[in-house]
Amino acid sequence: MFVPQEQSVMNDAAPAAPRRAYRLTRRPEERVRVLGGVMDLVRPEEVFHFVTGKLEARQSAIVANHNLHSLYLIGKDHQIGAFYKEADLIEVDSVPLIFWARLVGRASRRFHRCTYLDWRDDFWSMATQKNWKVFFVGGAPGVAEKAIARIHQDYPTAHIASHHGYFDVRPGSAANDAVVEAIRDYQPDVVLVGMGMPRQEIWTLENHKAYGPAVTFTVGGAFDYEAGVQKPAPRWMGPMGMEWLFRLMNDPQRLFSRYCVEPWSLVGPACRDVVRALGRRATSDPRAAENARWEQMRARNEGVR
Repeated sequence: MFVPQEQSVMNDAAPAAPRRAYRLTRRPEERVRVLGGVMDLVRPEEVFHFVTGKLEARQSAIVANHNLHSLYLIGKDHQIGAFYKEADLIEVDSVPLIFWARLVGRASRRFHRCTYLDWRDDFWSMATQKNWKVFFVGGAPGVAEKAIARIHQDYPTAHIASHHGYFDVRPGSAANDAVVEAIRDYQPDVVLVGMGMPRQEIWTLENHKAYGPAVTFTVGGAFDYEAGVQKPAPRWMGPMGMEWLFRLMNDPQRLFSRYCVEPWSLVGPACRDVVRALGRRATSDPRAAENARWEQMRARNEGVR
């Protein structure tokens, strides 16, 4: 979505030039459609450049993320589809998805994976530096407090408030109105919603406009990991695309359907990706284009005869 301007050529005698700001325009190849979903091939630093721009302009925004589970849900729940249409930036939270995008001709790389655990330190460093106020909503009662205490060990000046995610999320309910009012009163710069998918997406869709200008991230079990309630996969498994296997082994009853059944629903979109990839290849290959032109001419001539 945002790409670095051309870097100055460095030589041995010259100090490294500071990295220039990213442009705020998206190149066509940076927003892609893969397995039926639209997503942005961005690195964490590009995400935070986007966030900074929105906050400086006092504008609201939604930063979502896609994985195989969310792509499955798009076809099952119209609210999930509406949420992703409203999202301003959609990270890729799945190395297998990045591998597949690469296989069908998209310019995806491992560094395009953006998850809370990947950009956690960069985020809190920037939040502390820029004095951002962060509100977390989600998790069981007491989890956020433990997570905040752990974050404060590394970033003692971080401004964080929270509310657990065990409340009546129906629009208009007294509990939901109270949570929205608490967020609005706190006037956060960033709202992290960690209620699990698809609850967090639906809640964000229905409520993000009510608590004022802020950038809202959906972060799943991020604070569960911070609090030690859940054990994250070893970080080396992330670049290899094996985190799903670690989670499945730790909670097979809950996650078997997600990782072993749901992906089969994406066979149709995968076939369409392959067809589009072949079409792009044929269009970009001069010889293929020339052969297609001659075939069209031959067919017209045969029709005349």
